[in-house]
Amino acid sequence: MMKRRWTRHFFSVLGLVLAGAAIAESAEEKGLAIAIEADLRDQGWIDSQVQMEMVLRNAKGNESRRRVRLKTLEVSDDGDKSLTIFDTPADIKGTGLLSFSHKQGDDDQWLYLPALKRVKRIASRNKSGPFVGSEFAFEDLSSQEVEKYTYRWLRDETFEGQATFVIERRPVDKNSGYTRQEVWVDQEHYRLLKVDYYDRKQSLLKTLRSIGYTQYMNKYWRPAKMVMLNHQNGKSTDLLWNEYRFSTGLTEKDFTRNSLQRAR
Repeated sequence: MMKRRWTRHFFSVLGLVLAGAAIAESAEEKGLAIAIEADLRDQGWIDSQVQMEMVLRNAKGNESRRRVRLKTLEVSDDGDKSLTIFDTPADIKGTGLLSFSHKQGDDDQWLYLPALKRVKRIASRNKSGPFVGSEFAFEDLSSQEVEKYTYRWLRDETFEGQATFVIERRPVDKNSGYTRQEVWVDQEHYRLLKVDYYDRKQSLLKTLRSIGYTQYMNKYWRPAKMVMLNHQNGKSTDLLWNEYRFSTGLTEKDFTRNSLQRAR
């Protein structure tokens, strides 16, 4: 009688162990799940327009400033489209960047240079280069689609008083300037708080901080400031965001090579 009870208990415990094993996530599965949840929480805004000031700072602390307008169109079955136009200073006024992000394959990007009055396509192999002298690369300015990376959860960590997930993402694109990125995502709202970028030599290259989040339309979180610090050259670039507007009526026609040339 005791033997039968022990046997039932053993198989009961074994069943619980096997059930737990079946639902346990691997580090890769957990990392991907975090990225997917962050993406899902930021869907449905349709389009947006925002004003931005770019502050470039050299290793000695000297600054130069540029005023920029950014328009973005949400694309449900692919990556987002964006149009970035410089209003100041005078020597680069009218310079524009048109980006078509894609979930699979290379992004499409075109740069308009008013001094040359021509649109230049950015080759995939050049997307790791700096955008108009800033510490942001061309690839940093495309929407960060989930499919662009593989993922791995590293740890949970308290970062500046907030509970965060720390995940690693590795670019799928062989032309990326990065081998991997470590990303801090807050556990409550799934906002990106910090990213460490590692170069092709596996050395820490840059750190991005997103600061001063505000919620719009009771759903969408956007930072007031983004700071990209280059650890290897001592330079940094601040992006100061203001006047966010959503669902403004932008369409595909606002994101063409012709619209890039016409933008002023």
